[in-house]
This record gives sequence, C-alpha cells and structure tokens, in this order.
Amino acid sequence: MATTIQIQKNTREKLKRLGHKGETYDNIIERLVSYFEELNVEKLIEKRWKKLQEEKEQYVSLDEI
Repeated sequence: MATTIQIQKNTREKLKRLGHKGETYDNIIERLVSYFEELNVEKLIEKRWKKLQEEKEQYVSLDEI
C-alpha cells in the first residue's frame, strides 16, 4: 500500500542524488533507514552478541589451548 508524503523540493533533489538508476524513492528511503538502524549502537551490540552466541561452538577458550 502506497502513501503520499510531502517533502521540500531540495529534499527531493537530495534523495535523487542518493539514488541509483531505476531506484524508487521508497528504495532510497528504505536503504537510508536500514543504514541508520545499523548505526544504533545497542542494536549493533545485540546483533553481534547474538551472532557470537550462535557460533560459540566454533571458538576454543584460552584455558583449552
């Protein structure tokens, strides 16, 4: 479902410059939002901790070495 949002012309021009050929404004905005979500430190730490927990069998403790 699509919706209409109002933005200033200069904001639209900035979005155009950030986009790639054939990319919609929705694609551009989604990519930017995803990027900034990744910058959220708490989420980043949580994501990396979860990955470490999932892969912990691959690691050997220093005591075992």
